[in-house]
Amino acid sequence: MKSKTAIWLFVILVFALPAMAWLGMDWYENRVQALPVLGSVTDFKLINQEGDSVSTMTWKDRVVIVDFFFTHCPAICPKLTTSLKKVQEQYKSDRQLWFNSITVDPERDSAAVLKQYTARFGLDTSNWQLLTGRKKDIYKLARNSFMVVATDGDGGPTDFIHSEKLVLIDQQKRIRGYYTGTDDAEVQQLIRDVKKLNVQH
Repeated sequence: MKSKTAIWLFVILVFALPAMAWLGMDWYENRVQALPVLGSVTDFKLINQEGDSVSTMTWKDRVVIVDFFFTHCPAICPKLTTSLKKVQEQYKSDRQLWFNSITVDPERDSAAVLKQYTARFGLDTSNWQLLTGRKKDIYKLARNSFMVVATDGDGGPTDFIHSEKLVLIDQQKRIRGYYTGTDDAEVQQLIRDVKKLNVQH
């Protein structure tokens, strides 16, 4: 009898307790642990797919996810768009979550072209805007405000930015995370982190 009790105690100590500790840490990291503050987004004005001027004023009290893309991108950008659609679907009833996709090729991506892109991918634009504007302004934002690339450049004709990053912004326009939009595991982490910000709000 004593030997059976000892065996059970051994099993609990060696297997059950570490498993419970791991599950507890995983729950804490994914549900409770605060996200870091990685920077702040400066105010800007751009043009959306409807041809309307929009600014960060539309972000008021919202959590925002931003990516930088271009409509004729053959591989990475469609994956980014698909990943954002997954996040949008997870929070389809939450209009406090906003999406902004900013083109890095504004000379070709006019408002009309952006609108065609929304139709091609079947995007729900009730809380998702595709944005265009002056290339120099967009590239300055990408580098100095969103910090999605580390390269230098002036936004001139030969300058080009391409990033797989999805950027999570909180209600105070602070950057709270970067996620590789082509990586399913990171997209799932983004979905969990959005919930953290909504809970904190």
